[in-house]
Amino acid sequence: MTDDVTNQPPPLTGGNAWRGDPLLIQLAERFSDPVRKDLDGLGRFVLTQEAQELARLANVETPKLRTHDRQGRRVDLVEFHPAYHALMRRSVANGLHSSVWENGDAEIGRRHQVRAARFYITAELETGHLCPITMTSASLAALMASPKLFREWAPRVTTRKYDQSQKPPVEKTGLTLGMGMTEKQGGTDVRANVTRAERAGSGFYRLTGHKWFMSAPMSDAFLVLGQAPEGLSCFLVPRILGDGSGNGFRFQRLKDKLGNRSNASSEVEFVNAIGEMVGEPGAGVKTIMDMVTLTRLDCAVASSAIMRAGLAEAVHHTRHRQVFGASLIDQPLMQRVLADMALDVAAATALSFRLARSFDEAASDRGEAAFARAMTPVVKYWVCKIAPPLLYEAMECLGGNGYVEEAPLARYYREAPVNAIWEGSGNVMALDVLRVLGRAPGLFEEVLAGIDRDLGAGGRGTIGVLKAAMQVAATDEGSARLLTEQLALSAAAAELRRLGAGRIADAFVETRLAGQWRNTYGMLDSRHDARMIIDTLYPPVN
Repeated sequence: MTDDVTNQPPPLTGGNAWRGDPLLIQLAERFSDPVRKDLDGLGRFVLTQEAQELARLANVETPKLRTHDRQGRRVDLVEFHPAYHALMRRSVANGLHSSVWENGDAEIGRRHQVRAARFYITAELETGHLCPITMTSASLAALMASPKLFREWAPRVTTRKYDQSQKPPVEKTGLTLGMGMTEKQGGTDVRANVTRAERAGSGFYRLTGHKWFMSAPMSDAFLVLGQAPEGLSCFLVPRILGDGSGNGFRFQRLKDKLGNRSNASSEVEFVNAIGEMVGEPGAGVKTIMDMVTLTRLDCAVASSAIMRAGLAEAVHHTRHRQVFGASLIDQPLMQRVLADMALDVAAATALSFRLARSFDEAASDRGEAAFARAMTPVVKYWVCKIAPPLLYEAMECLGGNGYVEEAPLARYYREAPVNAIWEGSGNVMALDVLRVLGRAPGLFEEVLAGIDRDLGAGGRGTIGVLKAAMQVAATDEGSARLLTEQLALSAAAAELRRLGAGRIADAFVETRLAGQWRNTYGMLDSRHDARMIIDTLYPPVN
């Protein structure tokens, strides 16, 4: 019968994304029992058929802009499918937007790592809705530059209640925050911004101008860069005023993006929008950077998670697919490809959580503070860069089944580039590394000492290579990417060693730090036990 379905894998549902991830369990081994129980529940949820359907619907039924009502009045609303709101409601309830800012002693000293674990598991399900989640959490860092604004807004952000209603912020049970930085004529070069901010009295300003790429346009307020008399400054601009009227937001259109489809991204004009200055006049870039640093951590965590989800699909498929009389996963070439990819996913995950740990410990440990400052752009660069090619390779493991939109791999693949592009493309990250190297070279001395310690004898010679790359980069700006990637690979290898990853760490060190050019996956030789790597990092489900 042509309707019979044979030799097709069952859906990858009904498992547990937490219990099925030995590396993530190890990274969270010091978390409290309540947190681990919470991660267990979240891990079960993301692999339910219900959750998978929410993710699918949120990306198929994309946001729609409604600029006017039927009588011709401006409303400037973006309408989302209920699936998007369901995902937002759960992530807000889990505190992904607020947990690092909440009072209390729960998981003190590990807040960024705990949040990273929750964020990671959630990103394995759907990452588009995590854009407003990330911006809300990160925006509070910028608001700390103005204690008055922080005291006013933080309590309403940290309620863990998702309120999608169109009301003034003071009337809502929970708030989300966004940001508007880039403009069509400048993009990353925000100093070229032309949005004007004119004093309106009583500490308020009126903003007039545009933003070329403002995501999550239904957020309750936005951090916006504008040219004040003193120079480029940062402003907090609510979308709806206290009397319920709009605050001069004129949405022009939504971006038709490659991926990230569940999340609306808009072009917007500001017409005398009221805002309050955040931080010092003329210090807009400095103020916004506190926020950008946190978003870069999320970009790395999310990219690691998407890679994990994509490779899990590939491993699941190959375990259940018969070809040439044997399981696909038993074919030597397929084993090498999967194992090679698994090494990168493990390294990216370990490195991302290493960065989260440095955020937690920076206040009390000079070495961790150095790692957080020097390595944030390094981690963001490498982890986000490797996601698209890795997910393509995972897609190829499924063949045509992976290429169709019904498979989640198509969505993962379309989603992958955004984290490398958003909040600083590859060149911006590499230049940030050079900036730190030029202004505070001592930070890298601390970082290299830590890498050397954790790599041990197996990484002999690595520090010398990194120091030589730094010397070259000091006079050759064009070599910045070489240095950045070498730092990332070395730090990832060091973290795998520190975690006691054994032969997995050995394989990563020998294949990534040897200086050999690698353009595709499947380059492991017979010295490395490919099947052991796969089964260790992706345990078979009985």
